[in-house]
Amino acid sequence: MLKRVGLFILTNIAVIAIVTVIFALLQALGIVPKGGTSTYGGLFIFCLVWGMAGSGISLFLSKWMAKRAMGVRVIESPSDEFEAWYVSVVTRQAQMLGIKTPEIGIFDDPNPNAFATGATKNSSLVAINTGLIHSMNRDELEAVIGHEMAHVANGDMVTMMLLQGVVNAFVMFFARVIAQVVARNNDGEISQGTYFMVTMVLQILFGILASIITSGFSRYREYRADEGGAKLTSNAQMISALKALGRGANPSAELEGEFAAFGVSGKFGNLFSTHPPLEQRIAALESGHRPSVMA
Repeated sequence: MLKRVGLFILTNIAVIAIVTVIFALLQALGIVPKGGTSTYGGLFIFCLVWGMAGSGISLFLSKWMAKRAMGVRVIESPSDEFEAWYVSVVTRQAQMLGIKTPEIGIFDDPNPNAFATGATKNSSLVAINTGLIHSMNRDELEAVIGHEMAHVANGDMVTMMLLQGVVNAFVMFFARVIAQVVARNNDGEISQGTYFMVTMVLQILFGILASIITSGFSRYREYRADEGGAKLTSNAQMISALKALGRGANPSAELEGEFAAFGVSGKFGNLFSTHPPLEQRIAALESGHRPSVMA
């Protein structure tokens, strides 16, 4: 836990430093209107830079953070028969998808799960945990690996970063614009205390609405990854893997963010869940019909 908190703090320090430098450079080049954030144009550029920088830095640090936060051991050279099989599956699937073989890892966690992360599809990490290895047979594991490889090939990490960045920018922008109106007195001056409080409240409210959008897309990409895993293996293997996950998963022990790529649905119901319920994922594979983005 302390390690994750430290990594979170480090990431935010990097975001603040980079945003400060970028915004100063944009002002020096005249791209940001004179007056900086005192104009709507300058404010929007500031919010866009902040939103995209936060998501972008998190994406580019994702492999490094995953290895440390989750304790991932990257397989440089297989140490046993299982690891040799695991590496061969990932390598073969990467060739089928026409992408560079990702780094291949294992992490220790009794709750079955797996994830894929990385800045690009040719610079990624795929990892499965010990809980998954102990609860599934190799056909099922191969399907799970295929699911993660489909995430990589689909560019889901980059797409999610772009969506999150744009959504963050609009949340910040509209919260501040509305706060300026509310906090402005009859003399045209803005009460900084009121502005700060209103901005914070609106960012929370707009952030909740924004999370519905990003969660909807996240669920949609899980259906796509299930389809991809089924194509790399078989429909029956993918369905069997999902059923095995349902038998062995502990919904209260979810991984966070990108590290929940093969996880169960979230704690606050479908609307805010990043993963569809397992029964819906199985039904989609059986019917061959992928639900809409907000399903």
